Amino acid sequence: MSHDFCNFAFLMRRNILAALLLCIYISSSAQEHTTDSTDVFWKHLELGEVVVTGLVGDTRVKEMATPISVIPATELRSRASSNIIGTIAREPGISEITTSGGISKPVIRGLSYNRVVVVNDGIRQEGQQWGDEHGIEIDGASVHSVEILKGPASLMYGSDALAGVIIFRPEPVAMPGTVSGDVSAEYQSNNGLAAYSVHASGNSSGWIWDARFSDKNAHAYSNRYDGAVPNSGFAEMAASAMFGRNAKWGYSRLRASYYHLTPGIIEGERDPLTGELEGGGIGYVPGLPFQQVRHFKVVSDNTVHIGTGDLKAIVGWQQNRRQEFEVSADECGLDFRLNTLNYDFRYQANIAGDWKFAAGIGGMLQESENLGDEYLIPAYRLLDAGLFSTASKTLGQWTVSGGLRADVRLLRSEALEGRFNPFERTFDGITGSVGAVRPIGRHFTLRINAARGFRAPNLSELGSNGEHEGTLRHEIGNTDLKPEYSLQADLGLDFTSKYVSVQSALFVSRIDNYIFAARNGAVSDEGLPVYAFMSGTAHLKGAEISLDIHPVHSLHIGSAFSCVYAKEAGGDDLPLIPAPRLFSEIKYEFSHGGCTLSNSFLALNLDWNFAQKHFYAKDDTETATPAYALLGLSAGADIMYRRHKLASVYLIGSNLTDEAYQPHLSRLKYAEENPVTGRRGVFSMGRNITVKLVVPIGRQ
Repeated sequence: MSHDFCNFAFLMRRNILAALLLCIYISSSAQEHTTDSTDVFWKHLELGEVVVTGLVGDTRVKEMATPISVIPATELRSRASSNIIGTIAREPGISEITTSGGISKPVIRGLSYNRVVVVNDGIRQEGQQWGDEHGIEIDGASVHSVEILKGPASLMYGSDALAGVIIFRPEPVAMPGTVSGDVSAEYQSNNGLAAYSVHASGNSSGWIWDARFSDKNAHAYSNRYDGAVPNSGFAEMAASAMFGRNAKWGYSRLRASYYHLTPGIIEGERDPLTGELEGGGIGYVPGLPFQQVRHFKVVSDNTVHIGTGDLKAIVGWQQNRRQEFEVSADECGLDFRLNTLNYDFRYQANIAGDWKFAAGIGGMLQESENLGDEYLIPAYRLLDAGLFSTASKTLGQWTVSGGLRADVRLLRSEALEGRFNPFERTFDGITGSVGAVRPIGRHFTLRINAARGFRAPNLSELGSNGEHEGTLRHEIGNTDLKPEYSLQADLGLDFTSKYVSVQSALFVSRIDNYIFAARNGAVSDEGLPVYAFMSGTAHLKGAEISLDIHPVHSLHIGSAFSCVYAKEAGGDDLPLIPAPRLFSEIKYEFSHGGCTLSNSFLALNLDWNFAQKHFYAKDDTETATPAYALLGLSAGADIMYRRHKLASVYLIGSNLTDEAYQPHLSRLKYAEENPVTGRRGVFSMGRNITVKLVVPIGRQ
């Protein structure tokens, strides 16, 4: 089905191009009868002026050769999810691997795990991303906006950015001479999620500061097939602070944060007579087994203006502590402690008119320790370094950009008698990209890009040997694995007018030494299926098409289709590839002027996930996934008094038809079969109603 709908997307693109000719005529005719052609702009047209992270520093979206999605603060607040990855997963080409309500891993165009780099506070987040049940240790309330770069971004971020990069932006610095903040609260009906966050920031004579505290608790979620799912609840607490200085010479900021997550681990065991899920942890306190995840981070972010450019220096330290409690709540089994020192030094400048240039060095030092009495991966040390140089220039109507990077990674694992043998590996790679953007007439924009990516295998793939709690499997690594190298081409064509906006993107990629885990037919001593890591040549291709129609000032009709089709060179489908997806929404924005309600809206959406019949079937590694559709309804408004905003209120309904479904990327699909119904695995959350309240506070 994935292949069929990818072909459909390619054909659909032809139809869209034909329809765009009509759109041009409509737009041109409309502009002949208006005195101000700038009174109404499309979201995409406005987005083109947004400044994001580019190859040579800050770059406008319309000058980016690679596909990018930008999610502003207002859009993030109008969505509902248990975690920040679930919040962004409705973007075209973005999916999530889920294990429970509090754990989600990002997927970009079918690629996940260490192929996606997550950037927060200016440095790459390092929290043991290799595990299925290892989420992203970031407080969603602290995220102001999100940038998603799709496609190989090794040029900017080195190894692991094979699929792309997700950048979480913090709150902007407060305006000079002000102290402001907000208090937010959220409640979800299905899992009783109760959350609040308190935020304050200030700016006095160039001295800036920011502080936030967040807390979140959820009990077990439920659906109409499983009822309440034991141990699916979680608790989350986070705190962060920033202090810095803005001056004519540049700025210096010191950020510190602490994140603590306690998620239950869903085992999916059932009563053989009734078929009901067994285990405790229905309430707000997870039962056994559960995890304790703590993440500390300190980042020094500095910029000094030199000549026509900026010298940037970012140094960060992170510690990730992950403990798993299986038998006793007082004594853990697995206990990983990961220390990471990140560094990034670069100079970026505008030179010789319209030339933009950047060069630098970046990387990390890492040490992982096993502190418990159970083991899955060996302790190790890692040294990572990369040199890069990028440039862009405007040549007539073309904006051309590209660059080169050289990376080396040194890795040494430690021995553990009876479990792990020591080994040392060195990985290196040369990556690069070249792309161009060109407007065609008044309405079209053409984007072309080619990039080579690089990813070194992680310790789980190389050296794992043990039961992986939460994934329901025993994993075996392969120390002979080679680095992954990708070659990807992107072609995009955008259309923007007064009434219609269309974005289309096609991509094709080849990945040599593509690494994945598959069942080998054996069963471990614990009775779990054994998964071994292997590699091969992967071929991926896909499409993303977004349509936005704005027939009147207040009405938006939007739809986005995305798909990816992935196979090994031998013809087998690859595992963990999302199904084709169509997300459609009708949104009406009410205009109230100076009334009590302002910026209010009402939106109806349908999230249609097609059946996934292309899956890795060897040794029952994966199974097919049927289609499902999720109906949503949301509304929101700012409450005003004498032209001052008192609060923002959002009401969001998800899965209103109470559909019982399993996403293809859900790890809970492969839990025990219900002996009564014959259904395998655990299903996702049923109907859910979310209420959000944001109250701004501040003084001059």
